Amino acid sequence: MHILVLGATGYLGTHIAEHLRALPDARVLVGGRSPAADVRVDLAADRPQDLAAALAEVAPDAVVNCAGATGGDAVTLAEVNARGPAVLCAALRDAAPGARLVHLGSAAEYGPTEVGARVTESAATRPACPYGATKLAGTVAVTASGLDTVVLRVGNPVGPGAPPTGLPGRLAALLADAGDDPAATLRLGDLSAYRDFVDVHDVARAAQLAATVAGSLPPVLNIGGGDARPVRDLVRGLADAAGFRGRIDEAEGTASVRSAQVSWQCSDITAARHALGWSPSHTLDSSLAALWAAVRPRARSAEGAPAR
Repeated sequence: MHILVLGATGYLGTHIAEHLRALPDARVLVGGRSPAADVRVDLAADRPQDLAAALAEVAPDAVVNCAGATGGDAVTLAEVNARGPAVLCAALRDAAPGARLVHLGSAAEYGPTEVGARVTESAATRPACPYGATKLAGTVAVTASGLDTVVLRVGNPVGPGAPPTGLPGRLAALLADAGDDPAATLRLGDLSAYRDFVDVHDVARAAQLAATVAGSLPPVLNIGGGDARPVRDLVRGLADAAGFRGRIDEAEGTASVRSAQVSWQCSDITAARHALGWSPSHTLDSSLAALWAAVRPRARSAEGAPAR
């Protein structure tokens, strides 16, 4: 089975490609802008006909699209998150119409939801920020393509390799800089919002199953932890894993705009259990421990201690 992974050098893409490479009967190909990529792809700039020609050469049985932008201005977000999936679907219709497309969406597509409720895939989508809006546009392009597709609406991923554009990665970097200084203060702003955290390895396993399971799949599947936790739990948990002895200040600092607009986020993952036989297997504490274990050698090296 030939599986093409787009965005395989990104946060989620790295883990997904690793899981797919563990399959005994799969050949994993990487698509991206890097000269080392098996297929040169730039979803923000490629014309559909050029991308179709590239896809025809590798004849994928499945494509997992992990390419996406989480930061930048609205134009950048639209180019990657909205235009990209539309171009990909147009190219697949010409070059590999029988291939399954697994596209990574985001729980941010739902926007504000009822506090205390788990959101199903049929819920209204009212994204509160350009990121969520552009991800939703990408989802619509995929689900309306007429191809064999499934969109995985991912909650808030946590684990090794978390980028600094998100709170887990940014906090890990701050903790590494703070070291064991008891006078250090982390100014993070309001941490009262609730989020559905999911381990990156659980996301990767869901993508692997979605790419390889036989039969048709629902157009959209929620992939989350299935529970809402205060963002404060993530911050305190990672601080404990790092042995942080300083102070966390919620009174000062700037929380994200989306956190202020979306105070509660929790996904109902029942459909993914039924369609994929999938459920999360990692706890938030284990995800945070793995995240810090990946950061700790760099932190120790920066302090002048031997990295082990």
